[in-house]
Amino acid sequence: MKISTKYHSEMELEKNNIITFPQAIPGFPDEKEFIILPLDEAEEFVVLQSIANSQLAFIMANPFRFFNDYDFTLEDLVVEILEIESEKDIHVFSILTVQDSFDQTTANLQAPIVINTKNKLAKQVILNHPDYRTKHPLFSKEKHKVGKE
Repeated sequence: MKISTKYHSEMELEKNNIITFPQAIPGFPDEKEFIILPLDEAEEFVVLQSIANSQLAFIMANPFRFFNDYDFTLEDLVVEILEIESEKDIHVFSILTVQDSFDQTTANLQAPIVINTKNKLAKQVILNHPDYRTKHPLFSKEKHKVGKE
Protein backbone atom coordinates (compact mmCIF):
# COMPACT_ATOMS: atom_id res chain seq x y z
CA MET A 1 0.00 0.00 0.00
CA LYS A 2 1.38 3.43 -0.97
CA ILE A 3 0.85 6.52 1.15
CA SER A 4 1.95 10.14 0.98
CA THR A 5 3.67 11.48 4.07
CA LYS A 6 4.53 14.89 5.44
CA TYR A 7 8.26 14.26 5.99
CA HIS A 8 9.11 11.23 3.83
CA SER A 9 7.19 12.00 0.60
CA GLU A 10 5.52 8.91 -0.92
CA MET A 11 6.36 5.50 0.48
CA GLU A 12 5.34 1.87 0.45
CA LEU A 13 3.63 0.67 3.63
CA GLU A 14 3.13 -2.80 5.05
CA LYS A 15 -0.45 -3.13 6.34
CA ASN A 16 0.76 -5.03 9.41
CA ASN A 17 2.64 -1.86 10.52
CA ILE A 18 -0.52 0.22 10.78
CA ILE A 19 -1.31 1.43 14.29
CA THR A 20 -5.00 1.83 15.08
CA PHE A 21 -6.47 4.30 17.56
CA PRO A 22 -9.93 2.79 18.24
CA GLN A 23 -11.03 6.01 19.97
CA ALA A 24 -9.05 8.36 17.68
CA ILE A 25 -6.67 11.04 18.92
CA PRO A 26 -8.49 13.88 20.70
CA GLY A 27 -9.10 16.67 18.21
CA PHE A 28 -8.84 14.34 15.21
CA PRO A 29 -12.01 12.18 15.35
CA ASP A 30 -11.71 10.88 11.79
CA GLU A 31 -8.03 9.89 12.02
CA LYS A 32 -7.65 6.39 13.42
CA GLU A 33 -4.86 4.78 11.38
CA PHE A 34 -1.22 5.84 11.65
CA ILE A 35 2.26 4.53 11.08
CA ILE A 36 5.46 5.31 12.97
CA LEU A 37 8.39 6.42 10.83
CA PRO A 38 11.90 7.39 11.96
CA LEU A 39 12.67 11.11 11.83
CA ASP A 40 16.40 10.80 12.42
CA GLU A 41 18.95 8.04 11.87
CA ALA A 42 19.27 7.31 15.57
CA GLU A 43 15.47 6.97 15.77
CA GLU A 44 15.49 9.16 18.88
CA PHE A 45 12.65 11.08 17.26
CA VAL A 46 9.85 9.47 15.28
CA VAL A 47 6.88 10.61 13.23
CA LEU A 48 3.33 9.42 13.91
CA GLN A 49 2.01 9.76 10.36
CA SER A 50 -1.68 9.57 9.45
CA ILE A 51 -2.42 7.00 6.75
CA ALA A 52 -5.32 9.02 5.30
CA ASN A 53 -4.01 12.59 5.62
CA SER A 54 -0.48 13.22 4.34
CA GLN A 55 -0.28 16.55 6.18
CA LEU A 56 -1.18 15.12 9.60
CA ALA A 57 1.98 13.98 11.34
CA PHE A 58 3.17 14.33 14.93
CA ILE A 59 6.83 14.38 15.98
CA MET A 60 7.30 12.17 19.04
CA ALA A 61 9.99 10.92 21.39
CA ASN A 62 10.30 8.36 24.14
CA PRO A 63 9.78 10.52 27.26
CA PHE A 64 11.79 8.17 29.48
CA ARG A 65 14.96 9.13 27.57
CA PHE A 66 14.53 12.77 28.54
CA PHE A 67 12.73 12.73 31.91
CA ASN A 68 14.26 10.52 34.61
CA ASP A 69 11.30 10.48 36.97
CA TYR A 70 8.44 10.31 34.45
CA ASP A 71 6.13 7.54 35.59
CA PHE A 72 2.44 6.67 35.51
CA THR A 73 0.07 3.76 35.86
CA LEU A 74 -2.47 2.97 33.17
CA GLU A 75 -6.09 2.76 34.27
CA ASP A 76 -7.75 -0.64 33.92
CA LEU A 77 -10.04 0.71 31.18
CA VAL A 78 -7.02 1.69 29.04
CA VAL A 79 -5.44 -1.74 29.58
CA GLU A 80 -8.73 -3.28 28.45
CA ILE A 81 -9.14 -1.02 25.38
CA LEU A 82 -5.58 -1.71 24.23
CA GLU A 83 -5.82 -5.40 25.17
CA ILE A 84 -2.52 -5.19 27.05
CA GLU A 85 -1.29 -8.50 28.41
CA SER A 86 2.24 -7.53 29.40
CA GLU A 87 4.07 -4.31 30.21
CA LYS A 88 6.83 -5.34 27.81
CA ASP A 89 4.39 -5.00 24.88
CA ILE A 90 3.92 -1.28 25.51
CA HIS A 91 5.72 1.65 23.90
CA VAL A 92 5.13 5.14 25.24
CA PHE A 93 5.73 8.35 23.30
CA SER A 94 5.26 12.04 23.99
CA ILE A 95 4.10 14.35 21.24
CA LEU A 96 6.57 17.19 20.80
CA THR A 97 5.94 20.83 19.99
CA VAL A 98 8.91 21.53 17.76
CA GLN A 99 10.21 25.11 17.86
CA ASP A 100 12.23 27.03 15.25
CA SER A 101 15.15 26.73 17.62
CA PHE A 102 15.04 22.96 18.19
CA ASP A 103 16.58 23.28 21.66
CA GLN A 104 13.34 25.05 22.73
CA THR A 105 11.19 22.03 21.79
CA THR A 106 8.71 20.83 24.42
CA ALA A 107 7.14 17.46 25.23
CA ASN A 108 3.54 16.75 26.20
CA LEU A 109 3.86 14.62 29.35
CA GLN A 110 0.21 15.08 30.28
CA ALA A 111 -1.11 13.09 27.30
CA PRO A 112 1.27 10.31 26.23
CA ILE A 113 0.64 8.03 23.27
CA VAL A 114 0.54 4.43 24.50
CA ILE A 115 0.92 1.68 21.90
CA ASN A 116 0.43 -2.03 22.35
CA THR A 117 3.15 -3.28 19.99
CA LYS A 118 1.70 -6.78 19.93
CA ASN A 119 -1.68 -5.91 18.38
CA LYS A 120 -0.91 -2.36 17.12
CA LEU A 121 -3.69 -0.72 19.16
CA ALA A 122 -2.98 2.76 20.55
CA LYS A 123 -4.50 5.50 22.66
CA GLN A 124 -3.59 8.99 23.73
CA VAL A 125 -3.97 8.79 27.49
CA ILE A 126 -4.80 11.91 29.50
CA LEU A 127 -3.01 11.82 32.86
CA ASN A 128 -4.25 13.65 35.94
CA HIS A 129 -0.86 14.22 37.54
CA PRO A 130 -0.07 17.64 39.04
CA ASP A 131 3.50 17.71 37.69
CA TYR A 132 2.69 16.72 34.10
CA ARG A 133 1.82 19.44 31.63
CA THR A 134 1.57 19.74 27.87
CA LYS A 135 4.82 21.72 27.43
CA HIS A 136 7.87 20.41 29.29
CA PRO A 137 11.20 21.65 27.87
CA LEU A 138 12.86 18.65 26.23
CA PHE A 139 16.44 19.87 26.56
CA SER A 140 18.18 21.34 29.58
CA LYS A 141 21.66 21.49 31.06
CA GLU A 142 20.88 18.77 33.60
CA LYS A 143 18.83 15.59 33.32
CA HIS A 144 15.19 16.52 33.81
CA LYS A 145 13.15 16.04 36.87
CA VAL A 146 9.55 16.46 35.81
CA GLY A 147 8.29 18.56 38.73
CA LYS A 148 11.35 20.82 38.93
CA GLU A 149 12.12 22.89 35.85
